[in-house]
Order: sequence, then structure tokens, then C-alpha cells
Amino acid sequence: MTATVAPSALLSAFPHRLHDVLGRWCRPLPLAAALGLLSACSTTPPATPPATPAMSAAPDRTVAVRILAINDFHGNLKPPVGGIRIQHPTKPGEHLDVDAGGAEYLATAVAQARQGHANHVFVAAGDLVGGTPLLSALFNDEPAIESLSAMDLALSSVGNHEFDAGVDELRRRQQGGCHPEKGCQGPAPFKGASFQYLAASTIDTATGQPLFPAYAIREFEGIPVAFIGLALKGTPGIVVPSSVKGLRFDDEAETINRLVPQLKARGVEAIVVLIHEGGYPVGDYNECPGISGPIVNIVKQLDPAVDLVVSGHTHRAYNCRIDGRLVTSGDKYGTIVTAIDVQLDRKTRDVRSAVAENRIVRHDQYTKDAGQTALIAAYESKATAIIDQPVGRIGASFTREENAAGATTMGQLVADAHWAAMRAPEDGGAEFAITNIGGVRSSLPYLGDGTVSFGQVYTTQPFNNNLVVTSLSGAQIKEALEQQWIGQPKFRPLQLSEALSYTYDLTQPIGQRVVAGSMKLRGEPLGMETRYRVAMNMFLATGGDGFPAFAQGQILQRGPVDHEALVAYLKAHPGLMPAARDRVKVLAPRPGSPR
Repeated sequence: MTATVAPSALLSAFPHRLHDVLGRWCRPLPLAAALGLLSACSTTPPATPPATPAMSAAPDRTVAVRILAINDFHGNLKPPVGGIRIQHPTKPGEHLDVDAGGAEYLATAVAQARQGHANHVFVAAGDLVGGTPLLSALFNDEPAIESLSAMDLALSSVGNHEFDAGVDELRRRQQGGCHPEKGCQGPAPFKGASFQYLAASTIDTATGQPLFPAYAIREFEGIPVAFIGLALKGTPGIVVPSSVKGLRFDDEAETINRLVPQLKARGVEAIVVLIHEGGYPVGDYNECPGISGPIVNIVKQLDPAVDLVVSGHTHRAYNCRIDGRLVTSGDKYGTIVTAIDVQLDRKTRDVRSAVAENRIVRHDQYTKDAGQTALIAAYESKATAIIDQPVGRIGASFTREENAAGATTMGQLVADAHWAAMRAPEDGGAEFAITNIGGVRSSLPYLGDGTVSFGQVYTTQPFNNNLVVTSLSGAQIKEALEQQWIGQPKFRPLQLSEALSYTYDLTQPIGQRVVAGSMKLRGEPLGMETRYRVAMNMFLATGGDGFPAFAQGQILQRGPVDHEALVAYLKAHPGLMPAARDRVKVLAPRPGSPR
């Protein structure tokens, strides 16, 4: 990627005397002409240069601002298992896992990135909470809010996971106060977020107004910069419906463009978007040779006045130019902090240039922040006994690594556990289970003697989703399986329990990929008109994760919370080994073909 160079930076490369002369000869330049600076100058000097008392450097015409950004923190106070996977620096085609992330190291990385920059602001693109490890979830994500507040996070868009516990709980996390049911559980009274949530496209249908402010304006040496924050318009389809009741999620680009005239009327020319929507890059964490996904079309529709976009949601890292605009994303779990250096033009008050660097929050390069360590210790002292409680033992690692058909050993384990929890009674319980890969948040690595703690289990399924048995016809099940490709940003493989199997064919068009007659229950083909009792989490049963066919089912019974089912399954099967990933088969996969 070629960096955009500010005219002031080019001028500073000249000797002071020539720099001053050029400053008198050259007319002001628009941003598009920044790299053609000398062509805008007079080819000959004035016949009689104006007299000046002395030659001196022209005043600085730009204001430097450093924007630091993260996304999808998901309450990872402790470093995530596996850190971040990047391309191997010396072995093409291979990847390397780097220990990175976690609040202690992130705080230090942010503090160091601020050094030497008089003008700076720390922002985020949503999903700071929700889907969190047990240490934060046990306390209603108050620890994550306090952690980020201590880092001086200033602004964040809402993400879909901000709504996991409903609107009232999100407002409490912003404003502070004790939980209405659990009371005050933390080591100190909860004061709420010191940073401001932004929700330009999330509209309260009762008032017609955004749930939180649509934007915030920050001034740097007198120049205003607007930060518009918003969630993806598809939020209602990936959260439990009751959690967003009474809310409307408007189109992202239309919302942003509608705000531009309002901002310009307030004298704002520099506009930054914080959006909880993203893309899928081809390259490594700090490049962008190719990117696909919703963020591409959104950015291409934006008003030219929008200068740069900080994105998230897809848990990917990229540093892109889309339609001439800088677009960034910083992976997840605090493994990356994005440093964006912006030059603001003092005359036009607009962004003259913007360049970014995704910096890995490496444990071998940053020390732990003492304040974060103390915060974590305070909560751990209250939660350790619960988190470390052994709940079972496995005989090998269960991972989220997909085979050619999209099956994972961890996804199959979760589906088997859900089926086991919902099978009884035999004449009315579930006949099999299906779960969504998005609900399986982490692996269960084999460590030590294979003992698994409650904290590890909770991290794999942190949403507190109740299990249900829903009645679906064979035709509805097939429709749901086809939706693994329909309307999805990429192939989203459903995970199956034992007893259910099917085959799909990648050579067939989307919507017709499930092979006729291949869906089988204990070896017998599913009847298209026959109804089956299927176990799944409530989120999926209500059409979540882009599977509206499941919402056609009739819920017959409710069961335990999803992670409780996995705890029970592990206790009942000590030394459990991963099952073969043969429940789903794929025909004629083309090498490198998209699933």
C-alpha cells in the first residue's frame, strides 16, 4: 500500500530557505493534488520578490492527530488462547501463532502509542462486551467496562454483542449502578463507562431518536473532528429478538450520509466512521491485497466527505484503501491496536492525509500495566473458586479448525452435548442437535492431564443461551442447511450432533447444494414432510446467525443454558476423545474454491 504524503511533509524535506521560497510561490493545493506538489508551483520566480525582514520557515499548515483504535475486545481481560495467527515472516505459506492481547498488555501498548503525540484519541468499533470470558461475564461485563475506561477509551460504536443482555442493561453499563437482579458484586461500586457509546443507526422506535448519540466531536488545536458510530444493520438477525425489541437498525451508508450535511453545518470537515461491520481480507494483518464482505459496498456508498473508516465485527485484521479511503480493522480480543496518523489542514479544516499501522500487542514487546493487573486481581479474588473448578477431563484437544466440509471437533462436541441434554424423554425429546459455529467461541485445548475447568467451558459458550427443542420438517431443515451460503458474508457451517448427516455439492448453485436424499437420521433419509425434534440454542431457534428457516419451527420445550449442558456432558464422559469429522461430506471441492 502506498502511503499518502502530506504537502507539509514534502516541503519539510527542503532546506529552510528553499522551503520559504516555495511557500510564497506555490498556490494552495487540494488534497487530490498533494502528490503533485511541484506541478502547482510557478515555473519561474516573480520578477521582484517581495522584501522580507528575514527568511524563516513557513508556519506549520497541518495539525497532527493520532487515532488509536480497537474492535471486538469481548471482555478479554486475560490474553486469549492462541494469541493472534499471522503469516510466517520467513516461510511463505505457513502461519505463526503470536502470544498477544489481553487488557494488561493492551493498556501498555495504547499508552506507548500515545507518547510523543500531543493530539490523540482512543476509539473502538464495537463488541467491547458480550460473548466474554467468565471473568468478565460473571460480573455482567463490568470488569471489561472498567478496564477500557482505565485505558482512557473515549468513544465506541455499539456492536451487536452490546445488545446481548438487552437495552436496559446496555444503558446501565453506560451510566453505572448496581445490576437490578444480582446487585453490586464487584470490588467497588460500578460507575459505568467513562467512554461514550455511539449509535447513529440504532433508533428507538418510540421516540424516533438514536439510542445513544449518533456522533461526537473532538477538537484538536481548534479543528473539529467528528466520529460517527454505528452497528451493522443486520444486528436484529444475530441477537436474541427480545434484546432489541423496540429498536430499528437503519442502513449504514444511508445513516452516515444523512449526517454529513448536519456536521458540515456545524463547521466540521474531518469525519471518521466507527462501524461495527467488516470484511474478509486475503493478506496478512497489516496489508490488504484483496478484501470482500459488507464493508466494501458500505464504504463505496459513502459521501466523499467521510475521510476514514475504523471497522470490526469479522474478527479480522486489515489495513486497506477502499475507494480511496483508509479502512482499518484490528483483529479481536485486544491483540492489535491500530495507530492512525492523521494530518488536518489548518485552512480547510479537513483531513489532508491518513496512514495506519496495525500493531500487534505482543507479550514479548510490552510489559503488563500495573493498574490493569490490580483490576483483574480484584475480580479474580471473587471469582477464582468458580472459574478454576474442574468439571471434567478430555483425552485430546477439541478445536475450531474446519475440515474441507466445515466440520470442527469442537462444534461437534457442543452439538453432542446439546443433544444429550435435550434427548429425554425418549418419546418427546430431541432426535438430534444442530448448533451454529458462531456460538462456539473457542477451543478446548488438552493441557496437563486433560482437566477442563468451568472457566474454559464458559469461554467456549459465553452467551447464556437456553437450549430448546423445536419441531421442524425435513424441508425446513434442508432450507436451513442451504442458508449456510445464502445471505452470509462467507460460508457459515452448521455443526451437527451424532445421528444426523448430509452431503453438499460445491459444483451446484447456491440454494441447491444439499444433495437430494443425503440428509439422513441414523442412516435413514429424512422425509421432507416429516417433522423432527431438533435441539439447538434459543438464538439459533429464533433465526439467529442468518438462519431464518429455523424460526419456522415450533418450540416444544426449553432446557438448560448451553454451557451447563457441556459441563454435564464432560462430567458424564471422562477422557472424551474427538469424534471423526464425517457427519458432513462435500462433493467435488475445487482447490481454492470458496465454500
